[in-house]
Amino acid sequence: MDALALGPSWLDPERLISTFGLIGILIVVFAESGLLIGFFLPGDSLLFTTGLLVASGTYLHHSLWVVCPLIVVAAVLGDQVGYLFGRRVGPALFRREDARLFRAEHVVKAQDFFARHGPKSLVLARFVPIVRTFTPVVAGIGRMDYRTFVTFNVVGGVLWGAGVTLLGAALGQVAAVRDHIELILITIVLLSVVPVVIEVLRGRGAGRDGTPPRSRV
Repeated sequence: MDALALGPSWLDPERLISTFGLIGILIVVFAESGLLIGFFLPGDSLLFTTGLLVASGTYLHHSLWVVCPLIVVAAVLGDQVGYLFGRRVGPALFRREDARLFRAEHVVKAQDFFARHGPKSLVLARFVPIVRTFTPVVAGIGRMDYRTFVTFNVVGGVLWGAGVTLLGAALGQVAAVRDHIELILITIVLLSVVPVVIEVLRGRGAGRDGTPPRSRV
């Protein structure tokens, strides 16, 4: 595989895997799922590459039946930590006058977002970089019902954590994919940010025509 030319070399999925192995994968998934400092980590491309390398036996010599459940657990636990952080610490952050990232208005938007889209927002957010990092935190701040959060957190963790990994393993068997892995990973990254771009454009369009923009997390 060629190195992925997206950002710093230390964020290259293959380099991360070859250096830190399965433990490194689980740490990245956990951090990106619920720790605010992990929003920049390469979640989608890392999982896809993990599946591909497991299928080929490169760097990772574990069965998918071992790797996928562990990734799901790391993803679910990450969101749990994010939720608890938002519920216990979030309100205090929003009360800070100098807070730039955490604002009280974001809590209102989060509550409206969950009211309109329901628990499915937790599943959809898994497939959007940055959004998946902040969603559990905002859910905690908005005091989303805990049982509902846990249920859809698990569903989202399985679909994203195991789903993207298995997709990488399946497509990794295709020669055309192995020969153009860098292009495939770039495509994954671009597709994953499409929902964010669409939402931003909708908000700008609503602002121009005089109607209130849709609430966003």
